[in-house]
Amino acid sequence: MSELNGLIRRPAKIVMVGLAGLGMTLTSAFAANSACDGVKVEVTKARKQEYAPLVVSALDKKFKPAQAKFITIMESGSWSAAYVSTPVSDDGVMFFQTVNGKKQFRDVWGGYADPSEKPELVSWAKKLGAPQDLAKCFADEVTE
Repeated sequence: MSELNGLIRRPAKIVMVGLAGLGMTLTSAFAANSACDGVKVEVTKARKQEYAPLVVSALDKKFKPAQAKFITIMESGSWSAAYVSTPVSDDGVMFFQTVNGKKQFRDVWGGYADPSEKPELVSWAKKLGAPQDLAKCFADEVTE
C-alpha cells in the first residue's frame, strides 16, 4: 500500500508544479500583451478590496464583496474596468469613471465576443467615455 501512496503523491506534486508554471506563463503572456500597453493591469489584494464593494453596489442583487472573483482589473487615467464573476450575474466587464476622487459605475458589458468583433467593442467602450488604450485592452481581454 505504501508504494501505491508514493505513486499517487508524485503525480500530484508534478501537477502542482505544472499549475504554478502555467500561472507564471499566463502572467508573462498577459504582461506582454501589446493591446494593453499603457494600461495598468493587475489583480492585487488591495485592488480586489477596492473594487469588490463597487461591484456589489452596482448590481441589483446583493452578495458579499468577498464573493466577487476578478479575472482582471484594468485602469487608465480616470477610467477603469473590472472583469468580474459574481454569484448573482454572468461574468462581465464593469466600467468605472473616477469623478471628484470617487469611482462611479458607468456601464457593464457581458457575453461572448469573437475576435472579429474587437472594433465594435472598442467603439462601444469609447462611446461610453473610456480612453482608447483602455477600450483596446478591454476588447482584447474579452476576445481571448
